Amino acid sequence: MRTGLYPGTFDPITKGHADIIKRACRLVDRLVIGVAINREKGPLFSLEERVAMVEAEAAQWADEAGCEIVIHPFENLLIDCARDVGAQIIVRGLRAVADFEYEYQMVGMNRAMDDTIETVFLMAEAQHQAIASKLVKEIARLGGDVSAFVTPEVVAALRARQRR
Repeated sequence: MRTGLYPGTFDPITKGHADIIKRACRLVDRLVIGVAINREKGPLFSLEERVAMVEAEAAQWADEAGCEIVIHPFENLLIDCARDVGAQIIVRGLRAVADFEYEYQMVGMNRAMDDTIETVFLMAEAQHQAIASKLVKEIARLGGDVSAFVTPEVVAALRARQRR
């Protein structure tokens, strides 16, 4: 069984993330979506809220995706998380050239720690390349419409959070 790990903070999960998840499922039998705790980023949503959002979204894709999807919160090194879940592949989404420089460095470091785990880059589809969770949160915070970037459930979660 080929297992892939798609890590991120998913704060919140976007249609861009969904695009990468669905396409990654074509490459693996089991896809673990690693929800990073990453306190340094100061997420809008708690870990529990982010995991719940990802679980709700992933439940919709599991059957159509043709692979098992598992949600796994983690706080350790990405390469250690990959080992923990038995992943042979780390899936990373790229939106633009600017993403590549950072990701290239990460691959080098991960390969130095464990050269048996490969990293695969998937380019986001053109309509999703501009979507970033950070921008979605900013647009929502300023009262803009984010429905083109996230599902209705995530829109509702963002609105509820803004009311707090």
